Order: sequence, then structure tokens, then C-alpha cells
Amino acid sequence: MFEPIDPALARRIRMVVFDVDGVMTDGGVYLGATASGESVELKRFDIQDGLGVLMLRNAGLRVAIVTGRVSEAVRIRAGELKVDDLHQDPKADKLNALTEILQRNGIGWDEAAFLGDDLPDLAVLRRVGLPAVVGNATSDARAAAVWAAKKHGGHGAVREFAEALLTARGQWADAVAQYVAEREAGR
Repeated sequence: MFEPIDPALARRIRMVVFDVDGVMTDGGVYLGATASGESVELKRFDIQDGLGVLMLRNAGLRVAIVTGRVSEAVRIRAGELKVDDLHQDPKADKLNALTEILQRNGIGWDEAAFLGDDLPDLAVLRRVGLPAVVGNATSDARAAAVWAAKKHGGHGAVREFAEALLTARGQWADAVAQYVAEREAGR
């Protein structure tokens, strides 16, 4: 079972933001090239994490991905998950990217949650209303968080966070019931 999130804090959240490498993935990157020399990058995403993102969206929360690496694999996964905002920045300037996303959506810092894992996430973790980290986060990231997953990045931490947040908001049971009812109805 996961650690509880303060219900009052959880109810304030309007947007959930995820880092990718080390959060939505295990942090590993597979690099290669095609026969013609074109670079190829592959990442492994956890399917249960993806369902957690869907549950957040179905509960009415906006979802964004802000990552410090540019990757076609991330663009594809963000499209599959229908995230509301995607920002990939090779300089890992996540604070400015998220500032723009929040302003564009009319959401305050105190209404945002962020799930991170390492030093590039610190500036954001220190600003959001609900700073959270994966189970294998670095000590610096962990020190900035108010909630920590037991599961590691790429291995269910996103789902664990989604379930903890929606449970604290009193929405998890309804979200599950809605999901199952839609599948039973063939939608």
C-alpha cells in the first residue's frame, strides 16, 4: 500500500506533471542506428503507469510531461497517453517550461503536482504544491518532496502516485468503476 497524501492538498491539484527518464522509464536508454546511420533511441514504459495517467485524465486533471531530453519515443508515448502538454528540452530548463505551461493553462504553482527523481527536477520540486518522487529518487530530490513512491521509476511509480492522489481526492473508486463499466459496455 502507498503512503497517503493529505486530502486538502490533493484536492487543490489541477495539473500533474511527470519527468520521463527515471520516472516514466527506468532511466535506461537504448541507443543504436539504422543501416543508413540514422540514430535510434528506445525507452521502456510501464503499461500500468500508462493506465495511471489515463485515470488522472479521466478524473479531470490535466497531465503534462516535462523532460530534459528530446526523444521521439517520448513524443509517441505522450501521444498514446493523450497528455495535455509535452515539453522536451535538451537543456533541462524545466522550471521555465513549466512556468509557461501553467500560465497558459491558468494554473498556479500550488495547484500543480510533479513526480521527479533527480537533480534536474529540484527547481520544479521546490515550487509545486505537491512535490513527489519515485522510490529510487536521489537524496536531494527526496529531500524536496512531500510524498515518495515505494516503487521505482519505470516500474509502477507513476501508477502508485496516480492511485495515491486520486484516493486522497476521493476519486479512485469512482475512476475504477467508470473504467470497468466502459470496458464492460464495449467502449
